[in-house]
Amino acid sequence: MNQHFLTALLAGLIFGLGLLVSGMANPAKVLAFLDIAGDWDPSLALVMAGAIAVGLVAFTLARRRKTSLLGEPMRLPTATQIDRPLVLGSLGFGIGWGLAGFCPGPALVALGAGEAKALVFVAAMLGGMGVFELTRR
Repeated sequence: MNQHFLTALLAGLIFGLGLLVSGMANPAKVLAFLDIAGDWDPSLALVMAGAIAVGLVAFTLARRRKTSLLGEPMRLPTATQIDRPLVLGSLGFGIGWGLAGFCPGPALVALGAGEAKALVFVAAMLGGMGVFELTRR
């Protein structure tokens, strides 16, 4: 196996394990976090704050590099404009997260764990991606 595949596999395993340990792959926990008017569970706010802190450090260091640790050119996002596609995509993401308690990463982890609700979400997510590709052309 090549180095890129093993690195991607390791990163995916660490990400999935983190989602499981933090409760992000549990839709009931996510929905309790989103229910600020009811029985609110703030624990995922700490998970998000930790992820933001790690990402902030990682992107700050990455911006200073020309190549990745594997020797590939750095390709960081450059867009800074808030436009209609960004707002509509964010709304769609938020609505889906609020209705199902899943976002893409945790849904794939839950699907791998055999959760039936995740199968419905992933099917709808793939359908939405297909519609996006059709309308984008």
